[in-house]
Amino acid sequence: MSGGPGFDEAESPLARLASRKGKGGEPFLAEAEAMAGERLRADFTRGSLMPSVTQRWDGPPRAGRQAAGAGDLGDSALDARARVNAAAEAVGPELFGLLLDVCCFLKGLETVERERQWPARSAKVALKAGLGILSRHYGFASRAAADDGRIRRWAAPDAKPRVGG
Repeated sequence: MSGGPGFDEAESPLARLASRKGKGGEPFLAEAEAMAGERLRADFTRGSLMPSVTQRWDGPPRAGRQAAGAGDLGDSALDARARVNAAAEAVGPELFGLLLDVCCFLKGLETVERERQWPARSAKVALKAGLGILSRHYGFASRAAADDGRIRRWAAPDAKPRVGG
């Protein structure tokens, strides 16, 4: 699993979970699940959804005009926000908060369990379920299942054979 420029795998809880091996030697997270979590994180970042906790020094004071809103965002940020909203709808409110905490706010599973007063290791199971839904939403799960290394056809899926010359 590789991120883009400026991506630090050491800070991602998903990278750690994707590299940990289970009892059978397979990684805890499938590649499609890890990719889905990182895509959510990328869209969250591109959409400027991270809360601001400091003073902004990059522009004049906003006295006399409305506060910043969607009108201040570019098209790519608005598109990223729409993708995050679609992902939230696909996953549902029961699991999406957990995905935000782990994938976007980079909270560890133990921290999430403590904050939510969940039993030990329950966040790990819920995270895997949420990432499975998210990977299906993004289409990663079906691509991973179809890509088992075998050649399935020699032509494009919509190709029709020609009869005659």
